[in-house]
Amino acid sequence: MSEYENEPIPGLPGNLPAGEHIVWQGAPDWRILARTAFHTRLIAGYFGVLTVVALVEAIRATAASPTHFMGVATTIVVGIAGVGLLHLLAWGTARTTMYTLTNRRVVMRIGMALPKCINLPLGQVGRVDLNVRADGSGDLPLTLTSAQRLGYAALWPHARPWKISTPQPMLRAIPDATNVAALIARTCLAANPGGAMSTVEAPTASIPHYGEAAAA
Repeated sequence: MSEYENEPIPGLPGNLPAGEHIVWQGAPDWRILARTAFHTRLIAGYFGVLTVVALVEAIRATAASPTHFMGVATTIVVGIAGVGLLHLLAWGTARTTMYTLTNRRVVMRIGMALPKCINLPLGQVGRVDLNVRADGSGDLPLTLTSAQRLGYAALWPHARPWKISTPQPMLRAIPDATNVAALIARTCLAANPGGAMSTVEAPTASIPHYGEAAAA
């Protein structure tokens, strides 16, 4: 039995109160999550370079012997094991993650070792950003207007990169990200039309794109 089998509604810590309903639910694509959050391609490239360097050194050795090629084999094995472990972590992260949008809040059920649910009232979502990729998947960072801050370490990898001092929760590796971002923005606007709450700004109607390297 998993820790999520007792959920009354998948992805939610309890039954929805009267008047609240689910608008959308989704989870990260683990393959995209592996590439973007766990940087499996970068790590694989790093070990590929190490393998080439080790192979060149072994070939150039004055008295080449099978021992010289042991380092090459070791590098390959360690690289395959490391990248495989990162893929496993990405799969586990995606499997234990559920993003839920209701007409009142965004709920992020995250965590493998320490599962938790983070509730983000729509009235506190001031902006929905979008980083979309060529395949249509993308990441959706949420800018919060409340004074309460979430810890970057507690959110990761569901946090906008480089925003460590002011962490932003982020729905990560979402298929069809453009439509999901627009849906969240519309739902936020419907929940708080015209910024009726004095301390909360209405979410932006436009959804700008950003690059992770320049997210700071």
